[in-house]
Amino acid sequence: MRPSFSNEYGGAFVLIEPGNNFEFSLIDPIFVGARPVTQVEWSSIMGSNPSKFKDGWSAGLRPVESVTWFDCQDYISELNKIDNENKLGLEGFFRLPTNDEWEFFCRAGTKTKWYNSQKDTDVDDVAWHAGNAGATTREVGQKQPNEWGLYDLHGNVSEWTSTLESGKYIAKGGSWLTESESTSVVSKRNFSPDKKSDSIGLRLVWQPY
Repeated sequence: MRPSFSNEYGGAFVLIEPGNNFEFSLIDPIFVGARPVTQVEWSSIMGSNPSKFKDGWSAGLRPVESVTWFDCQDYISELNKIDNENKLGLEGFFRLPTNDEWEFFCRAGTKTKWYNSQKDTDVDDVAWHAGNAGATTREVGQKQPNEWGLYDLHGNVSEWTSTLESGKYIAKGGSWLTESESTSVVSKRNFSPDKKSDSIGLRLVWQPY
């Protein structure tokens, strides 16, 4: 069992240890959100819910979406103000992952297109995408996690990163809106930081000092 911690807002964060995968080396340990940030987590911090798919008793457990990159920075800033206690004896802060970090913790040591397989016929086991999501987001954590205990990396909502490329920020992972081929580890889309879409959300990293 990997070291992990949870906070009172519903987030759970798993230790990802330094290592190498393809051309990227993770130098320092980080803790990664086991699931995308949910509507409950966002509402608890921001006092409002911008999501499109928020009807129904279980909506709070769906990923928050319709948030811009700037919105995510506001959320992270507020979270760091109020959730600033030591984690497992360490001090640190929340942030978005980089593109390289995202691919590293998504792969969890694998080298295949998806963390569970090279075949797109196996994507349904790990991802909500256009072929099986029913044109909506789904509650987080229902599909198979990767070897490091992380869920929903290949689908449900794409996730903002902190990596800027050609003047736009990279969003990783597929979503309920994308076809299975666009949910692979290396798939990415570049968006202006003010882009708002019901297929884009976020996953957090907690970085020890």
